[in-house]
Amino acid sequence: MGLKFRGNPFYETLLMTFCAVLIAIGNHFFRFPNHFTFGGVSGIAIILQYYLPLSTGTINFILNNLLLVVGFLVLGKGFGVKTAYVSFTLSLFISILEKVLPLDGPLTDQPILELCYGIALPGVAAALLFYVGASSGGTDIIAMILKKHTSINIGRALFCADALVVCISFFTFGIKVGLYSVLGLMVKSFLIDSVIENINLCKSFNIICNNPEPICRFITEKLNHSATIYEAQGAFTHSPKTVIITVMSRPQAIILRQYIKSIEPTAFMIITNSSEIIGKGFQN
Repeated sequence: MGLKFRGNPFYETLLMTFCAVLIAIGNHFFRFPNHFTFGGVSGIAIILQYYLPLSTGTINFILNNLLLVVGFLVLGKGFGVKTAYVSFTLSLFISILEKVLPLDGPLTDQPILELCYGIALPGVAAALLFYVGASSGGTDIIAMILKKHTSINIGRALFCADALVVCISFFTFGIKVGLYSVLGLMVKSFLIDSVIENINLCKSFNIICNNPEPICRFITEKLNHSATIYEAQGAFTHSPKTVIITVMSRPQAIILRQYIKSIEPTAFMIITNSSEIIGKGFQN
């Protein structure tokens, strides 16, 4: 379920490249010039660049490689290869932007506006990467390890991994930048969880009907899903009813709802959102 490209190496590579571009643009044009350090290796790079004679791109590349080794060891080869590709591509794009479009200060005089873009672009990209089992490297790897070995969600895990970096920004760049960084970290963590939940969102159906056969046939043959049925009784009329339970994607849910209305307008449907479906055809 979910996005069509998941599990397809070609489309996953395109997605990971696109995400690396988004993160590079968000970091180079909005985060780095404003010293927004709401976590991640890029946040550490911003701080260290203040003290070391190295560019943020170079520091980002070195730190990512160190944490990438940890990712290979703890999270496995599949995650490691994808993250290595994103990490290398991200560092390459940042280095290119630093040479082609160097900045000596913020793009505008509106830090809140730039903070929004600095959060949104890398945040959405990070959520898409987590969805396909990859990351941009750095503290994202730490967050994935926390998620694997604890019950906390990925946004909260990322918040824990990045909190220390944000605290250091107060001492390096002052209270104003530190407060912006805290705000950025909180919004980023919420954004990542929201995007992942929206990507995984499915529709759960409870269909109470009199004639279940054509509905079940449509679900299995046309929508390639299964369903569970059981007999029930109406509380008011005491007439026999059949309840059909099934789960599917949002586009398929629209098709099923229209079909049921066309063949049995009196059918009673309870349709709810669910972002965590575990089983065959869904999450493992």
